[in-house]
Amino acid sequence: MDASELLEVLSPEGLRLLDSLPPWRASDDVVSSVAALRRQGHPPERVSAVLTQARLRARAEAKFGEFASRMLFTEAGLEQATRLNVAARHADRYRSAGLTSVADLGCGIGGDALAFAALDLDVLAVDRDEVTAAIASYNLSPWPSSRVRQGDAETADLTDVQGVFLDPARRTSGHSATKRIADPADWSPSLEVAFGYAERLPTGVKLGPGVDRDLLPRDAECQWISVDRDVVEAGVWFGPLARAGVGRSALVISASGAAELTAPADSEDVEVGDLGEWIYEPDGAVIRARLIGDLARSIDARTISRDIAWLSSDERVETPFAQGFRVLETLPLDERTLKRELRSRGIGRLEIKKRGVDVDPATFRKRLSLQGSGSATLVLTRVAGRHTALLCERA
Repeated sequence: MDASELLEVLSPEGLRLLDSLPPWRASDDVVSSVAALRRQGHPPERVSAVLTQARLRARAEAKFGEFASRMLFTEAGLEQATRLNVAARHADRYRSAGLTSVADLGCGIGGDALAFAALDLDVLAVDRDEVTAAIASYNLSPWPSSRVRQGDAETADLTDVQGVFLDPARRTSGHSATKRIADPADWSPSLEVAFGYAERLPTGVKLGPGVDRDLLPRDAECQWISVDRDVVEAGVWFGPLARAGVGRSALVISASGAAELTAPADSEDVEVGDLGEWIYEPDGAVIRARLIGDLARSIDARTISRDIAWLSSDERVETPFAQGFRVLETLPLDERTLKRELRSRGIGRLEIKKRGVDVDPATFRKRLSLQGSGSATLVLTRVAGRHTALLCERA
């Protein structure tokens, strides 16, 4: 989206048109929609900009729920925005620490700033991109205690704020088709600058879940968050925003609620043991936080091979921190053997999971020539150091 498109949307006519449209569905015919709006006398530039927003609002429901219906977006801004249920947890840290104001530096479209404002925190939201800052201003307009400035995070005036939140830009600039930037020194602001704010103010920094752990400071709380089994971020928290005694945390959020595993530091691994009747795949947040050992001890499980994130036990255990599978058969990781075994069982739908083996699941599935109406899960991994295939059913 460029400035001219945004002006079309923000015009009184554009906003009325956008709010008059029915919710966008993936099956809607774009050509027919454009033609219908053109027949009503709307200019092509306005129609294009408004329909783009309608599609983005529909996509944004997964992150923002009912709030999406009154927000504006860019493609890149929506992709990079924090989910509202996660942003609310960010905001709660500031409120619980007794802070009343926060600067959201590199605010994007305002997802986190919105959560801060909703908890009655005074918000200063800053973004260097003109269009993005304008969209953030629109999205935050229901909260008079929030204000948006276009500017550089590194030079923002923080005189009137008590805390800082940063989501450093880790992709190239632009509103769509951006590319990932690998070097933390090239992020905006750089990782060194972002962590440096903690020397002055209570600070929280949102990072990608795959961040190099060697870059993370030892004097901060590092929390990995997954939503519906998808690891979405690593949060680094300094000063009063960090919880006493918590150095590592895995927060698992699902439709049934949230659960958290915490520890002062990375947990010690458990010993490798025999393969039992049940195996467990730890949630990605638990793996990233390196709390697999604590999880294993909490469910009386052992690892099935050194440096492999699969656990095993002789009895089924319910835990929000892992998915369980019952082992039906232990087989060699041999294509012909597996093809024969799967065909004899009439398995035509096969979920393939792999860890510790060099196999492409999609390609491997095609080569198995599946037939039948049955379903199963095939785990390709190492057991006691040996490449193994575990035929399983989900718990």
